[in-house]
Amino acid sequence: MSGMLLRLACTAAVAAQAALAPVPAAAEPAPARSAAQLLTDLQRLYRETEKATETYNGTSEKLTRQRAEVRRLDDELAHARLALNDSRGDAGRLARQQYQNSSAFSPYVRLLLARDPQQALDEGHVIGRLASERARTLDRLTGAEQRADTVARAARKALDTQETLADKQKRDRDGVTARLRDVERTLAALTPAQLTEVNQLEQDGVTAAQNRLASSGALGPNRPASPAGTRALSFAMDQIGKPYQWGAVGPSSYDCSGLTSRAWARAGTPIPRTSQEQWASLRRIPLTDLRPGDLVIYFPEATHVALYIGDGKVVQAPRPGDHVKISPIAANPILGAVRPDAPPRRL
Repeated sequence: MSGMLLRLACTAAVAAQAALAPVPAAAEPAPARSAAQLLTDLQRLYRETEKATETYNGTSEKLTRQRAEVRRLDDELAHARLALNDSRGDAGRLARQQYQNSSAFSPYVRLLLARDPQQALDEGHVIGRLASERARTLDRLTGAEQRADTVARAARKALDTQETLADKQKRDRDGVTARLRDVERTLAALTPAQLTEVNQLEQDGVTAAQNRLASSGALGPNRPASPAGTRALSFAMDQIGKPYQWGAVGPSSYDCSGLTSRAWARAGTPIPRTSQEQWASLRRIPLTDLRPGDLVIYFPEATHVALYIGDGKVVQAPRPGDHVKISPIAANPILGAVRPDAPPRRL
């Protein structure tokens, strides 16, 4: 019992000392962040999300093309191996014929010993033709072997590239998912009052940017759309109200470049899948020359795109949590504009 009492006494002494110890001061709450700071953070997260989305889209397009190349090379390799087997069969038959028809005498000696020299000469021509056929067969066999080996190496390299792209696609997808989680956490931490204030501040910023753009004269007069532009814009307008979803190209949801690429494909003018590729490869035009159906590209990295409607407005798939809608052209910082149905750029 004495050991137990000693342990209890020690425990009580420790508790008493803890009770007498000064209570640490409570940590001061972090200062409330302003609506402007919250909006800046959200806009940065949205921009990072869209950049990651367009990177994912670009990788997915490369992977699609690479898979098609792997299938093509597989087919080509199958044909090359069939040709090689045929050439080997021909070579085998000629080898057997040569063995069966071999003689210890050369064609010259047979000519000297022949009773009928003309017949021997005729036989010599036949032998010559057979020799030529053997040479051609061996050439075909050598060429078929080289071709099969070349295609096999290309197929292996293409398959390795496909696997590399598939790994990159997974990393890109994980990057988008992480960015989306960051956005969700930031939004979940806001009170209804903060959300209202942030949304109002964003709207005020867009209105001010639109007014500055209009007063600067950067937008020209309304111009008629081309027939293809009319079709592309009509398709995009029909998608209004459908949700934004990263990596989507319809028909039930879209991301920004999914909407523009699908709209122009439906107009009969296929264009690259991502906003960066659209900016890099399509004909650039000044904002003063905009006409309905042209594409407006946003941000220095060309990570967002919309279709111009006219009157300083665009139709776009804006960002996660939103839907396809009409917006002011200055809803995001403008990089420039491109025209899908113009002659391609000279790079």
